[in-house]
Amino acid sequence: MIDPSKPDLEESVNVTEAHERVVRGAAAASRESKLKENGAEPISLWVLILCAVPLLAAGWTLGKAGTLFSYKDITREDYVRVIPSDGESAKLPPTDYLTASIKKGQKIFAKCAGCHGADGKGDGANYPPLAGSEFVNGPHERFAMVILNGLTGPTSSGKTFGVMPSQAAGLNGEDLSHVMNYVRHSFGNSAADVVTKQMGTAALEISGKRAKAGASVTADELNADHKKNLPGDPIDPKMMVDPITLEPAEAK
Repeated sequence: MIDPSKPDLEESVNVTEAHERVVRGAAAASRESKLKENGAEPISLWVLILCAVPLLAAGWTLGKAGTLFSYKDITREDYVRVIPSDGESAKLPPTDYLTASIKKGQKIFAKCAGCHGADGKGDGANYPPLAGSEFVNGPHERFAMVILNGLTGPTSSGKTFGVMPSQAAGLNGEDLSHVMNYVRHSFGNSAADVVTKQMGTAALEISGKRAKAGASVTADELNADHKKNLPGDPIDPKMMVDPITLEPAEAK
């Protein structure tokens, strides 16, 4: 038992053991001072290197920003780009009316292809084929009424499919004429004439004046009231036109 009233180095104290305890305590304190709290550890050298790579790449890119994608630097020397003058590059060569109309009609037909198929063959169960259809290839007022009003009951083949809804929404006379020309001259169909914008507009008026306006047409109504061609001046399918406007144009 150590008497606190006596000096530390009184005779009962082993000086050597006391010194060793002091040394061990100092070593333990030194080790603890090197332990860091979570989040306070020094950043790894590899992390610094990985961060430096993208920073160097970004700096190089910014430094080359003025020339990295320069047209001058990525084309061979003496290369000259030829630009047609007077907007001639925007002009397409004239084509015949039927070809131009079919091309426009093909785009409109895209929404019809969901049922009738891109090849116009239908599925044989719920959607009738357009290929070889009498309603499609016969007098075009009858075909126009099917598109504008939909069809219920038997088709021209006598077979009944599902009820076809009206496709008139968003369709003007010009668009109607183009999609009719596309169907009547595709999938093996080959009508003898073409439908014009004037005829398409007339079809909209005839459809609006039906006794059962808004209701789907039937085969009986089609054959009784619409088995004829739409009124309007015929057009030469070989007439050369601007492929965009379909206005007459001289062949080059």
